[in-house]
Amino acid sequence: MEKLIAGLHHFQEYVFSENEALFRDLAMGQAPLALVVTCSDSRIDPNLVLGGQPGDIFILRNAGNFIPEFGPDNAAEAATIEYAVVGLGVRDLVVFGHSQCGALSAALDPALAEGMPSVQSWLRHATPALQALEQHYSHVESPAMRLSALIQENVLAQLERVRTHPAVAKALAEGRLELHGWIYHIETGRVFRYSAPDDAFLPLTR
Repeated sequence: MEKLIAGLHHFQEYVFSENEALFRDLAMGQAPLALVVTCSDSRIDPNLVLGGQPGDIFILRNAGNFIPEFGPDNAAEAATIEYAVVGLGVRDLVVFGHSQCGALSAALDPALAEGMPSVQSWLRHATPALQALEQHYSHVESPAMRLSALIQENVLAQLERVRTHPAVAKALAEGRLELHGWIYHIETGRVFRYSAPDDAFLPLTR
């Protein structure tokens, strides 16, 4: 906690004071460039990885970067997505997965979530990705390769899930929104994007 408090003081004394005009503008409202759906993992910082400033990225975070299907039982995620698309008019929605995901590791090995019933229940949202893994990668035995494949399948599954949200479906139909599937590799800093024509995750380049 001492480190966090020291960081707060550094922010107030140096970062805020040097960018006071920016924060004053942000106090009047926000106009983010994109909605990024990413994992709660402490190693993932979309603003840091993508070079964003405060106000650039609207972020939805949860364990596993899951997007539950639209419905009354998933109001928190639905409300965040709806507000970003309708209220803020974001033009891009990125499902931002990452390597070494603990949630998806637990989806592969339920013993990792033992004693955490809420986590076990939440991991039901990995079911479509697990089904795709068994359909396309049943021959893969390496745990590391299975996890890597599951991370990819999970990004694709969440891109399909988000289409069930009425606000997203309407914006897509009207050409006001684009969907993107990206995976960040913690160990290299590289980001791979899903290319539909190639049906593969390729390095994200300029």
